[in-house]
Amino acid sequence: MPIAGYFGCLSPAMHRFTMAGPSTDTIFALSSGRPPAAIAVVRISGSQSRLALEALTGRVPEPRKAALVKVRDPLTGAAIDQALALWFPGPHSETGEDAAELQLHGGRAVVAAMLAALGKLDGFRLAEPGEFTRRAFEHGRIDLTQVEALADLIYAETEAQRRQALDQLRGLLGDRAEAWRERLIEALALVEAGIDFVDEGDVPKDLVARAMAIAHPLSAEIREALAGADRGERLRDGLWVVIAGPPNAGKSTLLNRLARREAAIVSPYAGTTRDIIEVHMDLSGYPVNLIDTAGIRASSDDPIEREGMRRAREAASRADLVLWVFDVRDEAARSGRESQTVQASRWIVANKIDLLEKEARQQFEAKFPPNPETHWVSALTGDGLDRLVASLVQFAEGRFSLEPALVTRERQRERLSEVVTALDAASARAAEGAGEELVAEHLRQAVTSLGKLSGRVDVEDILDVIFRDFCIGK
Repeated sequence: MPIAGYFGCLSPAMHRFTMAGPSTDTIFALSSGRPPAAIAVVRISGSQSRLALEALTGRVPEPRKAALVKVRDPLTGAAIDQALALWFPGPHSETGEDAAELQLHGGRAVVAAMLAALGKLDGFRLAEPGEFTRRAFEHGRIDLTQVEALADLIYAETEAQRRQALDQLRGLLGDRAEAWRERLIEALALVEAGIDFVDEGDVPKDLVARAMAIAHPLSAEIREALAGADRGERLRDGLWVVIAGPPNAGKSTLLNRLARREAAIVSPYAGTTRDIIEVHMDLSGYPVNLIDTAGIRASSDDPIEREGMRRAREAASRADLVLWVFDVRDEAARSGRESQTVQASRWIVANKIDLLEKEARQQFEAKFPPNPETHWVSALTGDGLDRLVASLVQFAEGRFSLEPALVTRERQRERLSEVVTALDAASARAAEGAGEELVAEHLRQAVTSLGKLSGRVDVEDILDVIFRDFCIGK
């Protein structure tokens, strides 16, 4: 069988978005990193996982206890490796079905022989990207918010991203959404009781009011969760910090200093940077996207430079923070008139302070004393960079160091917004004294949207989108 795809994550273009073969197939894949490595972990999941252990090792270990085994080719009997084998009978496994794991030596030849041996067994096939996780979801082991959290945890690059993903994986949003759903079902049941048993004498007449007494505080709670959605989504994507300013102000040198590598070309000639240069940074555990832009000035006859300036202004308009950099010797640039058009938070960064004579520098520092939004630095020598970085860390902490955000993805925000809209409609109909059927219908819509959030109802159309960026073996 072809095994070229066992080396972990593939590009989205190489993924097949639908699962090959019937869901009853037993799947296998390398779940550890690219070989060679100290250990290679091969996972197996499906109804014939036990058969795989018997065919390859001649035994089945006690459930959830590692056993040292000799792994052999099931057809030739040739030894492949000595490994640790684990057996996880369903439904008490990660995928909810029978599963097994073999921990082998992590050489390329060992892994290739192991996967080839599994491929010789009838009813076995190589797993698709994310298929282990998808089976766990389909067997009710995790909900859709936890699936998304697992993907975020795999791709987390900073400590803050890791913490947020782990909170979600532990059910921060999923558990809350299920509690909201149960309360909504209770409210809906009250209204439907009034519809179904309208002729019964012992049915209370204020069932809609009682249902709304449940729905109103629930709507407020969801609105509060949505208020932090931007913070949660931003932590996944990272803060956008744009370095802007007039030409030849040292913006690219500053980018290289902050990134601690030569990410941008630096030259003494104005207009060297013509396009956007993007660097991803881990700033004391917080994700930051640092953007270097073309120099901005009043006008230019060069169409390429004009396009560069247009892109620079556009990037600055979408940024969380703009560092307006200018040459400290440039009297005209000190006013920063061009920077006043920037709508984002803006800090002044006076660069090339090392080129001022001692007296001129003292005068400048007296006139423009450093503060959290004003910095004088030398991107060339590093003078003042420590204080600028410390201020950037404080800025990131101010954006992220609050209680964990419940909502971290656009899909989650959209579903919860649908819930709020439906609850508002139910409340309006109840206030108007409209029929109970209309109130019940809006409450049903709210329940359905919460079900979509966790993956309980009608999510087949989005599953392939969610799973396509997972690694094979996860």
